[in-house]
Amino acid sequence: MTMIAPARLVSYRILLQIVASDAHSDELLRSPQVDSLSAQDRNLATTLVLGTLRWQLALDARIRPLLARPDAKLSLEAATALRMGAYQLLHLDRVPPHAVIHDSVELVKLSPERAAAGMVNAVLRKIQRSASSVHPPEHIGKTTAPVAASTAHPAWMVERWARQYGRRTTEMICQWNQEPAGITIRLTEPAAELSGIETQPGAFLRAARRLIRGDVVRRGLFRAGQVRIQDEASQLVAEIAAAASRQARRVLDTCAAPGGKTAILAERLPEAEITAIDVSRKRLDAMRATMPASIAERLEFKVADAANLQLKPEWDLILCDVPCSGTGTIARNPEIRLRVNESGLKRQHARQLAIVRAALAGLKPGGRLVYSTCSLEPEENEDVATEVLQTVAGFATVSVDAILDHLAVSAVLTTEGRERLRTATAHGFLRTLPGMHPCDGFFAALIERPISTQAGCD
Repeated sequence: MTMIAPARLVSYRILLQIVASDAHSDELLRSPQVDSLSAQDRNLATTLVLGTLRWQLALDARIRPLLARPDAKLSLEAATALRMGAYQLLHLDRVPPHAVIHDSVELVKLSPERAAAGMVNAVLRKIQRSASSVHPPEHIGKTTAPVAASTAHPAWMVERWARQYGRRTTEMICQWNQEPAGITIRLTEPAAELSGIETQPGAFLRAARRLIRGDVVRRGLFRAGQVRIQDEASQLVAEIAAAASRQARRVLDTCAAPGGKTAILAERLPEAEITAIDVSRKRLDAMRATMPASIAERLEFKVADAANLQLKPEWDLILCDVPCSGTGTIARNPEIRLRVNESGLKRQHARQLAIVRAALAGLKPGGRLVYSTCSLEPEENEDVATEVLQTVAGFATVSVDAILDHLAVSAVLTTEGRERLRTATAHGFLRTLPGMHPCDGFFAALIERPISTQAGCD
């Protein structure tokens, strides 16, 4: 068998798995097959997988006219080899074109679609010859089509973001999504020495650091639980939840896995009894296994569907970080743009509403609930918060601005971070926007059962 570069072989297999299933790139890039590669090949595999997914729509538009039959249906194997090859030819200057074309052809030959090898070779050679003459469409006029085309986003997605956030902010979001997502870590021990790792301060939180260089995962600090990889917006949601009920004695995290927010709640509320619920036993077991022992031993883990909880009004604080479309995390999960559709948003809305309604029944008078998503879509954010307050009596929203002010006074937020977040609050909600804020897109609403109300939900 002709030798194929290990990074390309692993990347091809991962991309095939993603296109043929609901697998996620971030999980597959942490798999044993990637870990077995050299450091250089791991970096290349990450670049190939995420880059191909980021630019897939644009790559398909480039490939299709070069086929002998542009309307022909390509096999998954041929399409994947073409996309990955085209991405390297068009976006990676230091990769030798002859090696790209050779390996792409050989990858197809490994599959049942080996007869497509000649076609893959011919199309990639055409792309190689014309690569230097390609120019992205200019952003002219009021239409969002050029933005969608030049940043490889679905047109419907860009159009709805432009209606919601404006054209300029939408361009910032799309451009942010096309750059490699940075790594943010959380110092679980403020005095931790980050030897061998170069970082810079986070945008908002004193406990956050943005990684400049170094391998955090392979350092003892990570294995010892002194640092944790977690986007800063995700950390911020958990900080808001903990600060919203500083004297909480009973805390419920309804959709807890993978556990980053649960860990922050445990750090900030050391006297609280915390119950972590998730619908997936596998994800909950993984959360328990990766959680520092000092935190895991304090938690109660339960497998349950949050939408069907039958709760009594005995909880001081409830976090509902619900399953969502994830459109605020496209920079680190680029396949989301290929999977999300508007009908799916309606289904998500219904489930999210059910989870919040079930959770609100568990709040005691004076108790607070934080509803959060990593979505940019109003159906999953403001619409859920608004509808639940219209249909469930006895609750009210609390502005997150006062909570952020407290976090600044208590030095959880930096002074600069508090000022940056002035643009992330509207109508009392938190909303970070990728590109406008240097983090994932998160939404959070704070809901309270006032002390004067009676227990129970309508």
